[in-house]
Amino acid sequence: MDTTTGSHPSTPVDGPARRSDPPNAATSGPSTDSSAGPSTTRSPRHNHRPGHPYRREDHHSTALTHALVAAGRGYAVIPLTRAKLPAVRSPHHADQATAPCRGACGQLGHGIHDATADPLAVRRLFAAAPWATAYGIACGVPPYHLIGIDLDTKHGADGLTALRLLAEEHHVALPPTVTVRTPSGGHHLYFSGPPTPPVPNSAGRLAPGIDIRGTGGYLVGPGSHTSRGTYTLTPGTPRTPTPAPPALLHLLTHLPHNTSPRATLHTPSTPAPALLRFVRTAPNGQRNARLFWAACRAHESGLGQEMTTALTTAALHTGLTEREARATIASAARR
Repeated sequence: MDTTTGSHPSTPVDGPARRSDPPNAATSGPSTDSSAGPSTTRSPRHNHRPGHPYRREDHHSTALTHALVAAGRGYAVIPLTRAKLPAVRSPHHADQATAPCRGACGQLGHGIHDATADPLAVRRLFAAAPWATAYGIACGVPPYHLIGIDLDTKHGADGLTALRLLAEEHHVALPPTVTVRTPSGGHHLYFSGPPTPPVPNSAGRLAPGIDIRGTGGYLVGPGSHTSRGTYTLTPGTPRTPTPAPPALLHLLTHLPHNTSPRATLHTPSTPAPALLRFVRTAPNGQRNARLFWAACRAHESGLGQEMTTALTTAALHTGLTEREARATIASAARR
């Protein structure tokens, strides 16, 4: 995992597979999805065409290469589709069993329960799904007991800033760690954790734009190609996941069990200063979204009325009009 080459967890610097060593794909499935090597009898529709620099076969081979390198470094992986779903089809789709099988049958197609770091098993998984163009890294399993923090930027959310705000509120020092950039401009932060207690998965419970991937979840690995684009390792990222700070672990193992984000606000000190900074530093395009989020947090903590004037002033600082600011704050109060 040489940081100068951006190698964690899957950049193929010295990994077990290369582009010249394509996967031994299964012969079943649509021929256009095949990952088999070059053939002199290939149909013309598979030929490279101008304006189409990549083929599905290339993405499959690339995903397998990165997955094998990640597996060589201890990460348990599974192949994924372009939609980021487990690629191997379930052998039980027609079964009427009441208890779901988690791989005890010995067949492939059990989602995250198929995850493995065995290179031969990884090749077998990808051969069973020649349409796979991405791979997932299982969280919560040895040796890293990986914890993934997915920071989103879609739909007005600002996960990175929200995480920094939460870290300030709860006195969490966030150390540099492995970081993967997503196609939408978000980030995945990788932290290692202890075997217990397990970190649960959650979506948006910690804050808007923050999803947690813990036991039973997975992260889309760098080098994966999805319908939204390619996941890439952030330059200069650390070589291995940094251990999660104890305060962060406490936050992740306790707050997601609450059905309301209200619990994140009850800290020994008032969250008002942090919320106001969150609004005042909003860039263009996120001013209303940040104001609405901060106003919701203020109301949930019982400070809605007291902070209305201060939030309005902070919003005016960003360039919003008083009418816009008060309308947004009123919307948050009705939420």
